[in-house]
Amino acid sequence: MLKLRAGVRGLALALLLAGAPALAEERTIELANGEQLRYRVVTAPAESAHPAALALLGHLAAGEIEAAAALSNAPQRRLEVLRNFRDSVGDDEFKRLFSRYFVPANRLVLEAAIERHRLLVWELGEAERQLTGQYFVEVDGRFLLDDVPSATRTRLQRLLAALKKGDVP
Repeated sequence: MLKLRAGVRGLALALLLAGAPALAEERTIELANGEQLRYRVVTAPAESAHPAALALLGHLAAGEIEAAAALSNAPQRRLEVLRNFRDSVGDDEFKRLFSRYFVPANRLVLEAAIERHRLLVWELGEAERQLTGQYFVEVDGRFLLDDVPSATRTRLQRLLAALKKGDVP
């Protein structure tokens, strides 16, 4: 076995870890309109928006809409949307709907990345399983709920639609 000095081993490990994102699974699907959609499956915790999603969902499940809205890249718009939704379903139902994400039978099934944007796909539902998605974007080293329309977010929305239709293996 090749023995490396501690400094060389550390450098080799750092180079290996730095290259880890390149080892992530790249996927391409063809959409119904013929568009080729390329994305990367996120598996490395350091690249994942999952902790940000759990923080957001925790605030929502507790009914803390101001704290949840602060985790958006358009916080005022998100606050208005959350208030309107809570007003339409009631406080208890609002909390129940977001608490479902923490039920063990409901789970994150995919995190897809295109550039700095993420799509987290959750499998939810008590009787009939359904897929739902959350969109995040990395801003200044942290993930925020992506509430600003963009071409990349639109591509991720197309990916979610294809997943829901069963067009993605």
